[in-house]
Amino acid sequence: MDATLTKVFIWDMDETLILLKSLLNGTFAQSFNDLKDADKGVQLGRMWENHILNVCDECFFYEQIENNNTPFLDALKQYDDGRDLSDYEFDRDGLCPPFDDLSLKKIAYRHRAIAHKYKEGLQNIFDKEMLRVWDELYDMTDEYTDRWLSSARVLLEQCSSGKEVSTSSLGLASLDSADTKSEHVNILVTSGSLIPSLVKCLLFRLDNLITHGNVYSSWEVGKLQCFQWIKERFNNPNVQFCVIGDGWEEGEAAQAMQWPFVKIDLGPGSCHRFPGLSLRTLGCYLSVVYGSPSDETDEE
Repeated sequence: MDATLTKVFIWDMDETLILLKSLLNGTFAQSFNDLKDADKGVQLGRMWENHILNVCDECFFYEQIENNNTPFLDALKQYDDGRDLSDYEFDRDGLCPPFDDLSLKKIAYRHRAIAHKYKEGLQNIFDKEMLRVWDELYDMTDEYTDRWLSSARVLLEQCSSGKEVSTSSLGLASLDSADTKSEHVNILVTSGSLIPSLVKCLLFRLDNLITHGNVYSSWEVGKLQCFQWIKERFNNPNVQFCVIGDGWEEGEAAQAMQWPFVKIDLGPGSCHRFPGLSLRTLGCYLSVVYGSPSDETDEE
C-alpha cells in the first residue's frame, strides 16, 4: 500500500502556543504560588498587547475591517478579481458600510495583501530598531515563562517533521514507522479574531511553521465548525487528527469529531505544558485513537 499517511495537529493559540491572557490577569504567576513576579508578567503582557494592536492597525488594515471578521483569509476569495495591488491605494478606496459586493471585494483585496505580508515576514514590515525591540520582548517573555514560547515552537517544528531530537536514553521519538510515507501539518484554530491571530503568529515567531492558509478564527462560527471544515479539507481515510489546547470548547469539539485531545495545563508540575509536552506524548494520544505506527505496518 503506497498511500501517504497525513497527521494534522490542530492547535489553540492563547495559553497554548503562546501566553498572553495569563500574563495580563496574573494567573500564570499564581500557578507558581506567587514565586513569579505577577507585576512583571502584567507588564510584559501589556507590552505584547500594544505591539499586537499597533501592527494590526498600521500594517494589516485591522481598524478598517475589524467588524468584518472572517474564519480564514480565503473566505472572500470569490470577490477577488485578481487585480494587481502593487499601486492600489487602500486608504482611498472608500471602504465603508454597507458591506455590499463592492465592499467585500475591497476587503478581499486587503486579505490578499495581508497574506502577502505574512509570507514576507516581519523583516519586511519592521525596521532594524523595531526588530531589536521585538526580539528583546520575546526573549524577556521566554525567560519569564521558563521557555514556554521557545519550547512550544520546538514542538511545532518536531510535529512538522514527525521526529524529535533525542535528549535522553529513551532515544529518538518518531510519529511514524520506518516504512510509512507520511506528512505532517500544523493548523491553528483560535477563538480570537483572524487578523490579530495572524499578527500574533508573526510576533511570536510561528509564521514559518503555520502558514496563513492554516489559520482559522472560530470567533463567530465556533471550533466545531472549523474542525468540520478541516476534516472536509483533508477528505481522505489516511488522515489522523490531534487537537491541542487549554479550553473546554476545543475539548468538546474534538470529542464530537472523535479526535484525540491534549489539554494544556499551566501548572509547573504538569507534563502537558511547555516545556514538558513532547512529540512522544502526542504520539501516545494518537495511538489510543488510531493505533500505533507498528500496527499500521502490520496491517500493510
